[in-house]
Amino acid sequence: MKGKKIASSLMAVLMLAGVLTACTSKNNNNESSTSPTDSGKSETTANTGGVDTSKEAKLTYYLWGSEGVNNKAILGEINKKLKADLNASIEVKYIDWPDTATKYPLLFASGENFDMSHASPGAPVSYFTLASEGALVDITEMLDKVAPKLKAEIPATVWENTKYKGKIYGVPSLYSEYTPTGFAYRSDLLKKYGMEKISSIDDMVKYMDNVVANESFSPINGKAEDAQNMFRMLVDTTGMWLNAPGISLNELNLVTKSPEDFKTVFHPAYTQEFEDWAVKMREWADKGYWGKDVLSATMGGKENFRAGNSAGYLTHAQDWIGQYGADIKAQPESDPYFFTFAEANKKIKRKMGVDNSTVISTNSANPERALMVIEKFMTDESYYNLIQYGIEGKQYVIEDGIKKFPPGYNEKTDAGGFSAWSLRNDKFVVPSDTENPIRNSLFAEWDKVAIDDPYNGFSFDPSNVTTEIASISNVNSQLGIQLMLGKTSQEPKKAVAEYREQLKKAGIDKVIAEVQKQLAEFVPVN
Repeated sequence: MKGKKIASSLMAVLMLAGVLTACTSKNNNNESSTSPTDSGKSETTANTGGVDTSKEAKLTYYLWGSEGVNNKAILGEINKKLKADLNASIEVKYIDWPDTATKYPLLFASGENFDMSHASPGAPVSYFTLASEGALVDITEMLDKVAPKLKAEIPATVWENTKYKGKIYGVPSLYSEYTPTGFAYRSDLLKKYGMEKISSIDDMVKYMDNVVANESFSPINGKAEDAQNMFRMLVDTTGMWLNAPGISLNELNLVTKSPEDFKTVFHPAYTQEFEDWAVKMREWADKGYWGKDVLSATMGGKENFRAGNSAGYLTHAQDWIGQYGADIKAQPESDPYFFTFAEANKKIKRKMGVDNSTVISTNSANPERALMVIEKFMTDESYYNLIQYGIEGKQYVIEDGIKKFPPGYNEKTDAGGFSAWSLRNDKFVVPSDTENPIRNSLFAEWDKVAIDDPYNGFSFDPSNVTTEIASISNVNSQLGIQLMLGKTSQEPKKAVAEYREQLKKAGIDKVIAEVQKQLAEFVPVN
């Protein structure tokens, strides 16, 4: 960063990356890079608010995921428009999914010169941490000057949720979504067993028992990453427990007992509920709910589901909705339903715009032009369609208001698109024939009962407990995962006792005290 180094909390994230579980989602199988357009003065320019656009700005945009086969062609079309409108072009660089935990923090800590990236409070390094460390451009005043249309497009309440100490450091998404964790399962098997739906853990057990008794495959044939989802099931189905900051949500993290008591945090390991859950996980493992090789397996539950080797998989709601078409294509009779763990206890949290934001690095040589580009993607439908869907007629067609693949589309040769979730805008979203049509009605129901995350706007600084968090992560990556998959060498209660002891030695009490100390003066921005 220009004349600055990001403080130790960013480096702390890098130290932890080796023991954290990387993001397990898959991006749409589409993306691209750029063929630079001719440099020189733009033939036409938009209202630039006094910004000098006579010199071409070549911008670098970091996104998660891998490059799709036709991304270069799509980006070529985007850059033709940017050249004409803003005398700019963008190059997209990719951080592949397995590398997000290490390369994303390094992007900011290394001092690399780039312009834009995705950011989120839940990313390997938090949006609010990046803002507090001086890694992001303050765009508060810049919005009025160079992106007034963008500022007007996003409601004031949404902008408010992006603020850190009263300043705006990122452009929030305008996309409505919910991402509670749950279990996607085959409705054809459900009906075969005389069941209507799964709405509780007891229902889930009944379904899985039927699978074990009647099918040649496991109910959940996944891999070690499912340990985190089992822990999420515990948290989401226990009272009003909510995830708390301090330990990565990709691990066995801290929680609070309720949204009202959010400044009191604890580790579930020291509760009776956790011990009972560990016993249950051993029972589930012994029953064969997942493979005996779950800790070393390389194929996940979703892949096994589509291959006909699993009766369900653990994921979040938006992934289940978006992957519905691919699930049906692979298993035409399956028509997967979804059991949302947090729904019964009314703990489904609203996704705030800040949860998916686009930020500008303080190392950017052209921050104003970068903001103007973001404005184009979020307020101009022609730009939006290119970055979100690709080239019409090649990556998609729209028929009767539904987005579909064109006739003759071949995923291996025609796919393209970007994981640009942060640039989404509800008013431009076109329903896809590959997503579950239940999305709108389901989200409308959740809108009525959803709660706000009490930690929205809180940025935990781990610099005082870096060593302790690294030690806790190591304990979680070993014994914690084994407990959640019923694979400890000891019987569960003894393994829980050992886990508690190891957490104590690792410094869990010091971390909890530090979290509560930093929360003392915090006021949610909801």
